[in-house]
Amino acid sequence: MGTVGREHSIVEFGSTERKQGTEEKESLNVFGVMDPLPAALRWRATAIPFLVAVLLLSTVSTSRAIYCDEDDCYDLLGVSQSANASEIKKAYYKLSLKHHPDKNPDPESRKLFVKIANAYEILKDEATREQYDYAIAHPEEVFYNTARYYRAYYGHKTDPRAVLVGLLIILSGFQYLNQSTRYNQAVAMVKKTPAYKNKLRALELERSGGITNKKKSQKNTVKKVEQDLSNELDLQITGAERASVWKLLGVRFVLLPYTLGKLLLWSACWFWRYRVKKHSYSWEDASYLTQRSLGIPLDRWRHIDEATREDLVLKRLWEKSNMESYVADMRKESKRRR
Repeated sequence: MGTVGREHSIVEFGSTERKQGTEEKESLNVFGVMDPLPAALRWRATAIPFLVAVLLLSTVSTSRAIYCDEDDCYDLLGVSQSANASEIKKAYYKLSLKHHPDKNPDPESRKLFVKIANAYEILKDEATREQYDYAIAHPEEVFYNTARYYRAYYGHKTDPRAVLVGLLIILSGFQYLNQSTRYNQAVAMVKKTPAYKNKLRALELERSGGITNKKKSQKNTVKKVEQDLSNELDLQITGAERASVWKLLGVRFVLLPYTLGKLLLWSACWFWRYRVKKHSYSWEDASYLTQRSLGIPLDRWRHIDEATREDLVLKRLWEKSNMESYVADMRKESKRRR
């Protein structure tokens, strides 16, 4: 028993000593005095900077090799960096005769010919040669050199006018499709309303002289009547007008000079007639001023019944005092109805 007790106490003493040592190391680690980071953290602390360095190096090597891969464009043509355009051209013709696939069937010679042709394309143009010389002198400007390269080779391949025309055509197509879809949806909703069905019934009775025929042979006639009624309802569907080519973005852009000229002419005539000559407003111009003063869209203004429009025009709402009186009367009328 004594031996077992001593062994047990020795084990406990050893474990206690190890625990104290671990706690001491952990405490020292908190203050950063002794033991380094654990293995997992040490691996991360070493691997992350290494990966970042590899990524940067690969980027740098890529930016330096975007022109002639790993080769030097001047070395491929066998000329110095100070060579003029004539010397570069002579060197290229000399090497192309030697390594052209028609002259030399060797596969390696064909690969070299492709590199030589690429180097000549870069050095024969003053702009790309200047960019290449700058990349050689400033290899640390990785992103700038890469951006200049891709801009020079891919930025001006397409005519901006063609891009503009294509964009206008695409936008106009989507605009026309959207207008057609909205209009068809609006017509479908109107056809489901009781008012539409009642009007269709009344129109059918009016055209048939009060006699209805429900035979199957008359289905085409009913559809024709329904189509005619739909055409009559076109002006009553506000906010979802029938698609029109003249309202498309592309057509308006093409007619923009004409539109601006017409607007300037109209403004000049308006100024001359009503500011200089002091003439009275015509009915059309008074209607325009009334519609603008009320802030009503033109389509909505056209759908107001003629008597109401006439009454609004006669109130001369474009004058500030009349407009204030009209707004006050409308507020009183709204409160009375409540």
